[in-house]
Amino acid sequence: MQTAAKLMKVFVTRRIPQEGMKILSAAAECEVSLWDSDEPVSRAELLKGVQGAHGLLCLLSDKIDAEVLDAAGPNLKVISTLSVGFDHMAIDEIKKRGIRVGYTPDVLTDATAELTVALLLATARRLPEGVEEVKNGGWSSWKPLWLCGYGLSGSTVGIIGLGRIGMAIAQRLMPFGVKRLLYSGRTAKAHAAEVNGEFVPLDTLVSESDFIVVSCSLTPETQGLCDKAFFSKMKNTAVFINSSRGAVVNQEDLYEALSGGQIAAAGLDVTTPEPLPTNHPLLKLKNCVVLPHIGSATYSTRGVMSALAARNLLGGLRGTEMPSELNF
Repeated sequence: MQTAAKLMKVFVTRRIPQEGMKILSAAAECEVSLWDSDEPVSRAELLKGVQGAHGLLCLLSDKIDAEVLDAAGPNLKVISTLSVGFDHMAIDEIKKRGIRVGYTPDVLTDATAELTVALLLATARRLPEGVEEVKNGGWSSWKPLWLCGYGLSGSTVGIIGLGRIGMAIAQRLMPFGVKRLLYSGRTAKAHAAEVNGEFVPLDTLVSESDFIVVSCSLTPETQGLCDKAFFSKMKNTAVFINSSRGAVVNQEDLYEALSGGQIAAAGLDVTTPEPLPTNHPLLKLKNCVVLPHIGSATYSTRGVMSALAARNLLGGLRGTEMPSELNF
């Protein structure tokens, strides 16, 4: 084999944690070009960068559609995404062209579950409001009902989507003294028994839960799932948490439900769009806590994600096994 033919072009769409870059740099058969920024690559630079690439390592913010695949050309063998979600990729188009896809499930499960529990507690117990009151001088004498929120002890928690992350959230919430754990999804899960989970229709979950946690993937069925009708069935003392995907929620309907007292509070780690504009109505509400999509943001998790994405990419380039391949 000639040396020239051996070098396979890899385009990495963002500066990623060094764990992944080290793996790629050490691979003799790769010629790596990197969009060397912490900010997303522009569409024009993405289309330019993928030209002739054999491998593409991308992020959730990169829309990988037919135009990108066409720009890459026939060499493209593998796409590795630094995420567990893959709704940013035109999967049917990728499948049609026989391109393999790697993703990073499992490794971010614990970090995302921890963050979801933190968001739930912060929202239910009004922590951001409390911090603000201390800073702005609103903290005066003790008042019996000032900054009262809702506790998990004796409550009913509903989890929409009891997959890996949903299950990890449930396992962390049960020790708080949760009385009932309801879940809904396409099918009943055998592992739900570990948390005494009850498989119920969505309507039952929505109307009976004190806390609702959305942990499903974004599909045509779940797009806009949490809408006016959904919120109108919730208890007005219930707390709504979403750490899945922003598009699962109709944000206009959520705003109405929060501002009209239809539901007690909401905590979001994901929004539409991301970032959420600073003048967005949801950000003006005291009973809405919005985080900047930091579910997997621990140093160790991001390092492991980066290394896994790199190994997935190399497996695809070499035609060998990929540690986490998406099976269409």
